[in-house]
Amino acid sequence: MSASTTRRVLAAVAVGAVVAAVGTIAIAGGFKKPTELETHQPGEDPKLSAVEGEAFGTAVQGDCLTWTTSTEDIGKIDCSEPHQFEVASELDLSLYPGREFGPGSAFPGVLRFTELQDEHCVPAVDAYLGAKFDPQGKFDVGLIFPSEAGWNAGQRTLRCGIKFAKTNGALMPITGTVTGQDQSKIWETGTCVGIDRNLPTDPVDCSQPHAFEVSGIVDLTTQFPGGPPSSDDQDKYLTDTCAKITDEYLGSPDTLRNKTLTMFFPSVEPMSWLAGSHRVNCMVGKGSGAEGFAPIVGTAKGDILIDGQPPVPPPAVPEGRALPTPLPGAAPAPIPGAAPAPR
Repeated sequence: MSASTTRRVLAAVAVGAVVAAVGTIAIAGGFKKPTELETHQPGEDPKLSAVEGEAFGTAVQGDCLTWTTSTEDIGKIDCSEPHQFEVASELDLSLYPGREFGPGSAFPGVLRFTELQDEHCVPAVDAYLGAKFDPQGKFDVGLIFPSEAGWNAGQRTLRCGIKFAKTNGALMPITGTVTGQDQSKIWETGTCVGIDRNLPTDPVDCSQPHAFEVSGIVDLTTQFPGGPPSSDDQDKYLTDTCAKITDEYLGSPDTLRNKTLTMFFPSVEPMSWLAGSHRVNCMVGKGSGAEGFAPIVGTAKGDILIDGQPPVPPPAVPEGRALPTPLPGAAPAPIPGAAPAPR
């Protein structure tokens, strides 16, 4: 594949892996599964939610919630402080038509809660952010639901909101209200993103196997101050910009080639652009024989192993203009300066 095609493939695989992971996170809801939700001890109020506290029961739009090792000690906190969840809306299932959620109804379970999240929480979050939620950004739509014991006691109010999750579902802290934040899904320069089954996961130490390493960050508004730029315009700009950034990061314009790595970058979709996501990462990695990435150990700024082996630098490019290799059956490639062949 050409360098441009390789870059596009690697960028697509990286973004696709993140999107797939978000779907897994949604199923788990970011919290415990129904079989793992703790029930209440005798004498406790069973109407409390799975997160077991007044903060959940009184949380309203704009409240920020936090907890430590489990959601049982959930509490409200000023949104300027690190928190795990920002409430976008309340969802009272007792108002839902039909008998599905009526008195005495069976506990819905995670899959049904996921459907409710997609049906109600996605539009609720979008409305909360003024139609500026980036579905490909770093934040995810979340849902907190009652425990089975709370449900059986008549608790029917859920909370839709915003969370920041790793690919394994673990929540990371959010600082400041999400409203007005740049939602670009980027990592800091020098970050290495782990690998599992040839697909990217979450940041790891560069001494651990990883899919790619971040060589820099580009704010596209410096080149495109207006509306969403086309993917072709972004590609033209980022090809040169990321090449310069990567060469500077690696310390030499020859390092990338000698280590058989590929520089790549994603593009910003119009919906993400309009939501305020304008920054992208420049990254370096190595495509595998199968779809995805080859595991790399070590930072690209030093010695690395690719698939457990040190990279073998390709032959040096000869001086002068490189000539294309003719296709089978084609006439030999012309020699520069030679007279044209007789017809």
